[in-house]
Amino acid sequence: MNMQNAMDIAGRISRNIGEVVVGKTEVIELLLASLFGNGHVLLEDVPGTGKTLLAKALARSLDGTFKRIQFTPDLLPSDLSGINFYNQKAGDFEFRPGPLFTHVLLADEINRATPRTQSSLLECMEERQVTIDGLTHKLEAPFFVMATQNPIDNQGTFPLPEAQLDRFLMRISMGYPSFEEGVDILQRFRERSPLEGLAAVATGEEIAAAQRCASEVHVPHDLLGYIIRITEATRKHPEVRLGASPRASGALLRASQGYALVRGRDYVTPDDIKEVAIPVLAHRLMLRHGIKVGESPESGVIRQVLSEVEVPAEEVLAAKGKQVN
Repeated sequence: MNMQNAMDIAGRISRNIGEVVVGKTEVIELLLASLFGNGHVLLEDVPGTGKTLLAKALARSLDGTFKRIQFTPDLLPSDLSGINFYNQKAGDFEFRPGPLFTHVLLADEINRATPRTQSSLLECMEERQVTIDGLTHKLEAPFFVMATQNPIDNQGTFPLPEAQLDRFLMRISMGYPSFEEGVDILQRFRERSPLEGLAAVATGEEIAAAQRCASEVHVPHDLLGYIIRITEATRKHPEVRLGASPRASGALLRASQGYALVRGRDYVTPDDIKEVAIPVLAHRLMLRHGIKVGESPESGVIRQVLSEVEVPAEEVLAAKGKQVN
């Protein structure tokens, strides 16, 4: 698959999701940037803003397997990964795979599961494999996790630890629709959900190939330095107790490559990095002070860093950029 084919796939999926999800173009682009960047997404917002609908629309757009897990306190790790059970007829143990063995996994209300169950996702999200009773089972590509959580209702929840949050390439908020978008939503869903008639527009093999293309999106050397300067600036910020790690730098690189692909380019620009910086970095920071009203303090820190870190000269980047074949 060449780069143009990968861009066409991204456009088809984006338009298909737009048939169901109203007016969330930026959110859809970030979601697809995570998919093509071979990462995972945490959708965080209040109930009723369309988190699950967005996840289902993406899953319907892909001709692959989709599993949804409603996370609850009594959910066990084996409920996700599967078990080895004794088959009396065969006289031997057999492996019964759990819902983790899928192309797209929706982990609904992930923060309602216990830390033990949450931690069972670490291996599969990072290494695309599951180890059960000492045996390692590889997950089929693509493997994409979309998790949802409500940041307001903390009763009966178990906040995700830093190691778990770090496995998500992006944390995205849906936000409320505008007045016009609200009217459009009522019109679309007045008789039946358009999700029911949504058809697949890409195969799992095409997504895996597009992910490989995204990793080849050109990033000028000056922008690699720009990414490092941004992450280093978060570590030196007076309000930050724990800044962005080297893994966060790699995540920012992959996300910007995926975002450039979604926007129809085979090279990354400074604006691509700025667009994905908050979704990629904000949930990886630990601040010295408590939560404030309004915009999350982590997002405020990233905005300040972006305004202070020098951007490479556009003419230098243009001379080094590639044109789409």
